[in-house]
Amino acid sequence: MGENGKYSLIEDDKIIGIYGNTLSRIKAERNFGRVKEGEKGGYIQSPANLSDKGNAWVSGDAQMYGNAWVSGSAWVSGDAWVSGNAQVDGNAQVSGNAWVSG
Repeated sequence: MGENGKYSLIEDDKIIGIYGNTLSRIKAERNFGRVKEGEKGGYIQSPANLSDKGNAWVSGDAQMYGNAWVSGSAWVSGDAWVSGNAQVDGNAQVSGNAWVSG
């Protein structure tokens, strides 16, 4: 199982983001919410970007940078970017080509 039991970082699937940060694609290590075990997600800079509790998920080619955080049952999907100190929580959804920064 992965680092936290919910998801793991795919070490051979990394990108360099717009801020020059290295981001790793994630993979679900178990079923939760709408996510199935083995499903590949989007990209995060570190495990600090995605809660290991609840049903929060980053999917598609979405990217999480810096101190940005997704938790609860929130989703970041599509080609969305969340950066800075932005928090996506509860049942919030950030999708498409949205950019959220805080």
